[in-house]
Amino acid sequence: MRKFIHIDMDAFYASVEQRDDPALRGRPVVVAWRGARSVVCAASYEARAYGVRSAMPAVRAERLCADAVFVPPDFARYKAVSQQVRAILLRHTELVEPLSLDEAYLDVTEPKSALPSATAIAKTIRTQIREETALTASAGVAPAKFLAKIASDWRKPDGLFVIRPDEVDAFLTPLPVTRISGVGKVMDGKLAALGIRTVGELRTFDAHALEAHFGRYGRRLSELAHGIDHGAVNPDRPTQSISTEDTFANDVPLEATAPMIRTLVEKLWNATRRTERIGRTVVLKLKTREFRILTRSHTPEAAPQSAEELACIALALRERVNLPATTLYRLVGVGLANFHAPDATSAQSTLFD
Repeated sequence: MRKFIHIDMDAFYASVEQRDDPALRGRPVVVAWRGARSVVCAASYEARAYGVRSAMPAVRAERLCADAVFVPPDFARYKAVSQQVRAILLRHTELVEPLSLDEAYLDVTEPKSALPSATAIAKTIRTQIREETALTASAGVAPAKFLAKIASDWRKPDGLFVIRPDEVDAFLTPLPVTRISGVGKVMDGKLAALGIRTVGELRTFDAHALEAHFGRYGRRLSELAHGIDHGAVNPDRPTQSISTEDTFANDVPLEATAPMIRTLVEKLWNATRRTERIGRTVVLKLKTREFRILTRSHTPEAAPQSAEELACIALALRERVNLPATTLYRLVGVGLANFHAPDATSAQSTLFD
């Protein structure tokens, strides 16, 4: 039986801002640039009380909370604090898998510290984070990764929740299926059509029938409903993709996206220089005025060798967008995926929508 902890910093970006500026404490803080095109990066719990959430348009956040204090994001500062937190986690185990700047999985089955249990380790980590960063973190402890992540959200903010092995079934049974990783709006609708609304109902559904409906993911759904997750903490997860995107000040036609694409390519190319792995698949992302998202990808015979070559491929992918010429776009993004080691064998070129 393995022992997992999921650590999740509470309203991380906003909490850092409130910590560093006492005038912001107790006030509804929204980390975002102001403007019609900006989106919320983070919201303090005071702002969340008004319905403000990350990823929503900043103008909507302003309407929901007229007293909100908008603070432009400072990612360099957040990254420095994240590294400080990670150093704390590494005192207890080398098996730390960061998911983002503000959350990580730990496998503490065989911890470095002499603490008697995973629960004791989680308590100690939360105390150390509070004392050394003046920030709070929530933690979940469980015998499976996906359960630890659910648990860390159970008593936020500044909470700890433990799911013991003999409690897994009772804990999962009443949960809505949307609490399972990967079950979004679309999958939730498909499960609803089968009469499945809770994890308990999912557990009683025949695994072979789920696999017939949803392929391999159907089998995984059945396993998760029974509390089975074979996922391991991977401290050296290799780069799979790198991307960058930006929103236009005003909606533009497709042909007017070229300058922004070239700017994003420069940022992307510089970012790839910080990894030893090589990305071969070029991805173009577009979002229309109506918020429809399109992606187009191309995998050349050899990985792009320069920013200019990358830009040429990204620009050419626009020809694969089969929407009316009158369509306007609010956002464009460029990414690299399909990363591999420099000596890996090249795959056959593919072009797909």
